[in-house]
Amino acid sequence: MSAIENRNVIRHNLETSKGFEDVLTIEEPLEIRIKYHTQHGVFKIISLAVTMRTPGEDDDLARGFLFTESIIETKSDITEVEQLEENIILVTLDTTVHFDADKLKRNFYTTSSCGVCGKASIESIHSETIFLPWSSKFDIDKKKLFDLSEKLRQKQSQFSQTGGIHACALVNSEGDIISVKEDVGRHNAMDKLIGNWDTFPIADHLVLVSGRASFELVQKASKAGIPLMIAIGAPTSLAVQLAEEQGMGLIGFLRRGSFNLYTGEPRIKEANK
Repeated sequence: MSAIENRNVIRHNLETSKGFEDVLTIEEPLEIRIKYHTQHGVFKIISLAVTMRTPGEDDDLARGFLFTESIIETKSDITEVEQLEENIILVTLDTTVHFDADKLKRNFYTTSSCGVCGKASIESIHSETIFLPWSSKFDIDKKKLFDLSEKLRQKQSQFSQTGGIHACALVNSEGDIISVKEDVGRHNAMDKLIGNWDTFPIADHLVLVSGRASFELVQKASKAGIPLMIAIGAPTSLAVQLAEEQGMGLIGFLRRGSFNLYTGEPRIKEANK
């Protein structure tokens, strides 16, 4: 499935108007269905969520979504992922997974800009965290952080074409980018990144996000046990509060020669110490 499309547009300025072919990021709905084993010993299929996403890596998106929403705890809780149609995916849960559809409090319609729209209450946003970042011993030399924004930009293939897509990346303690996922929705990019990983917690890597650090991104990362988040943009107050509660380091406004550390000072090492 293509993630971009070309469109003829007209660029205007004060003196001229000129037609050219622009490249757009594709945004389409993905319906996530789950097949689960009921108390009565039969399989049932329900439509769980519709999210606006960039097509591609839908299986990772579905796995990450179910994990960060506390529907599964490990990848082994899923026995099969099927792409039924271009915009419909079916996830089959293992028979050992207890899933009660009646207890879901969230309206799972999300948009590309807001992954928590439809939460029944602010309390329901706080998913149960299995792997607390507190337990990670991860730290990193601060000098390894300053060029991460440029490293990420070089690996954002879709951003370089369209300028309209978010990215999330996992970075090891040497400052090497291990994995990058892109999506028109920042929360989808995070779910794709987490859904593509094999084991949890992800305690020995930091996560780098191309835009701002929102509450939901911190929540999803902390759910996976990630000990440090770095954002190119600004964090929100609630994101900082949650990161502090979870024992996660949080950095914002990363530039070539500077960044703001909001929480998690012990995770940043000074080279001369």
